[in-house]
Amino acid sequence: MTDTADFPPDDFSHENPSPAGWLSPEEIAVARAQLPLVYVDAVPVRVDDSGDVVAVGLLLRVTPEGMMTRALVSGRVMYHERIRDALLRHIEKDLGPVALPQVPASPQPFTVAEYFPTPGITSYHDPRQHAVSLAYVVPVNGDCRPQQNALELAWLTPEQACSDEVQLEMRGGQGVLLRQAMAYVGRLP
Repeated sequence: MTDTADFPPDDFSHENPSPAGWLSPEEIAVARAQLPLVYVDAVPVRVDDSGDVVAVGLLLRVTPEGMMTRALVSGRVMYHERIRDALLRHIEKDLGPVALPQVPASPQPFTVAEYFPTPGITSYHDPRQHAVSLAYVVPVNGDCRPQQNALELAWLTPEQACSDEVQLEMRGGQGVLLRQAMAYVGRLP
């Protein structure tokens, strides 16, 4: 899973620095050590007029160790937040406010990924926590620009995105998730 930046909600104030549903860094560390957390993973795509996926958006990030990696849009679902709102929040956070994602009225994940802190239990690994992630393919129509700690957003064909070279740049099993997404939309090479 990619590291995400958490921003204060609309009800944030300096008098109440931890509004309902938001955990302090210490509280989230305790939760991560004791509970599986709910996440969303989004595979941003461009589609043609017939709805076929023609491009996949991958973020370029630098890990704390200084390694360059490709990543999907990903992040936690907050307490009392709908899944569609979490998807929209993370897409806006990573792709910008005018990405114009097309999240369906009743979003259904293409898969559920279980990230474990211990490598090898599943294809997904997150050393920070046990996380259960609902994964979605989300068409975006707007102007997407990398935000936060992303250096670049690359639009690749499904074949390029599933290539061994790009897969080697992805961490924590997100390459597996990307291939599952392309198989789901009928574009696995």
